[in-house]
Parts: sequence; C-alpha cells; structure tokens
Amino acid sequence: MQVPGPLKTLFSYFPLYTHPPLNAKRNSTLEGPTIWARLSKGNNSADAVLSSDVECLKWQAYLALRGLSGIRVRFDVDAQGAIDGRLPNLHVPFDASATYSWSADNNKKSSTGPIDDSTELLSAPHIVEWVDAKLAHSALDDAWEGYKDEAAKDESRAWVSLLEGNVHAALLLSQPAQSFLESLLAPPSPPSTSLESILVPPPPPSTGFLSLLPSYSFTLFSPFGNTSNTTGSVRISSATKISVFQKYSDAIKALSERLGTDKWFLGSEYPTPLDALTFAYLHCILQSSEAVRKEVTRRVNLVAWELRVRAMVKAAFNRA
Repeated sequence: MQVPGPLKTLFSYFPLYTHPPLNAKRNSTLEGPTIWARLSKGNNSADAVLSSDVECLKWQAYLALRGLSGIRVRFDVDAQGAIDGRLPNLHVPFDASATYSWSADNNKKSSTGPIDDSTELLSAPHIVEWVDAKLAHSALDDAWEGYKDEAAKDESRAWVSLLEGNVHAALLLSQPAQSFLESLLAPPSPPSTSLESILVPPPPPSTGFLSLLPSYSFTLFSPFGNTSNTTGSVRISSATKISVFQKYSDAIKALSERLGTDKWFLGSEYPTPLDALTFAYLHCILQSSEAVRKEVTRRVNLVAWELRVRAMVKAAFNRA
C-alpha cells in the first residue's frame, strides 16, 4: 500500500534521522570520595567548591576538619537524585574489608545504596561512621569527644541548639520570599522542619481577616536540606521578627565573646563537630543579606576565624 501523495508531502517536513547508539556505560571510575552538594548561589565559577547550603557546608567542613583531603565535590546532582531526596550524599569506593553498621543489613537501608559494583552512596548520617573507618579512629574514643573537659562537652550541646535555633531562624527570615511564579517553576522539594517549629514560643495562628490572606513562602537553605516551605496558616508578625533578630544578635555576641582569641571553640585543642557547624553558619551568614551579615562583620574575631577555617575547608576539596 502506497502512502498518499499529500501525506508524503507532509511527512517530508519532518524527516527522520538515525544516529549511532550512545554507550550508556562509560568506562569511568570513581577517582576518590565525592560529596554531592548544592552549588553556591550566584557563584558558578569552576573553582567554587563550597556550598551555600548550611547542611551541605557543615558536612564539607566536617570532612575537612577531620583531616581528609583530596575530596571531590559535585554540584550537578539535584536533590531529587539523592538518597531520600536530601543532599549531601557521599559517593565512595566500596570497601569490602570495612565493617559498617549498614553492611550488616542484607536488605540495604534506604540511607545507603550501591551505585555500581565498585562504589556506594551514603546519606549524611553515615558520613561520620565512614570517616571513622577511613581514619581508623573515632572521636567517641577520645576523652570528652575531643573537648577539653566534661563541662565543655556539655556546653557544646547548648551551642548547637543556639545555632540551629535562634541563628537559623534569623537566617530563614533574612531570605527573600519566593514569588508565585518561582514556586510554580521550582521543582518539588522534600519536606523539612518549618520555621514556626524553630521559634520558641511558636507564633500564634492568624485569625480574623488576616487568615484569609495567602501565607508567606520560603525557599531557603537549612540544616534539613533545601526546602520550599510555606507557613500555612501561621503568619510571622513584625513583633515576632523583631524578637527573632534580637535573639540572633544576642547569640552572635555570645558566640564572639566565647570564641575570644581561641583557635577552636570552647578552647579545644583540635577542631570538633561544633567548629564545623559554626563555620557553616558563619560562612552562610556572610553570604546572606545585610540584615544578618552586619552582626558578624562587626566582630573581627568571628570574621578572622571564618576566613582561616574557610581556607582549610576549601583546600580539602576539588571540583569533580
């Protein structure tokens, strides 16, 4: 049966070309541990190795301050391609001789998984155990987990709460709200802890006429991953914002006074996880808006400390 002339003429405008098949399995090997992280906002240069996301940067700093180097970093992996939809992930060569807690589970937990026959992918909670096995040393084996005494170890818990509470809340509020068009075009993000759950006490829900107005929307970096977070029926009042920034100011002041001229926080001889977390927040604050940045820039010791630690962290990473 022949194709009718008019139809053949129509098909001629849509020619079909054939191309040789692509080799999907490239013979590429993992050159070394590679962390998948979010790229720095507004910095797409080839030498950019630090993420602008607090959670990703915290783990980058943790790896560097534990003494690892030559770590590669990838910014081309979307969070949807990560384990549980959350970055960072650590892509490492498979080590059959190492004994990991997740290796005991034959059904591979969702927080870990094989990439191929020679590598595996780890979620953030497993990075500590991987580093311990890599260095054949755990901070838990040290007296007071690396802090100078029992009191300093207990105090470190309070500083973590302060950073992930008052400081993080101010960092969230300092970011511009996502426009309606951006919210439509942005890819879906995993759920995370909302802003109102960080505030103590939480803000009251809107009532009356204000409850009919659309709520604020935030798309920001956080210790729980990049989120598109809508506050629902909760509206952040001006009084609440003033309170948040006042607590933030007090927290930064206390942080500066506690650091003083010490090399590491709480007078530790070597860097601790608290130093990694503190660096992540200070670096992100210095890249943020003037509303929060000014509280850090007016304190010379914090700026100098962040600059010194930043050089150490950057030196540990290379772009993949």
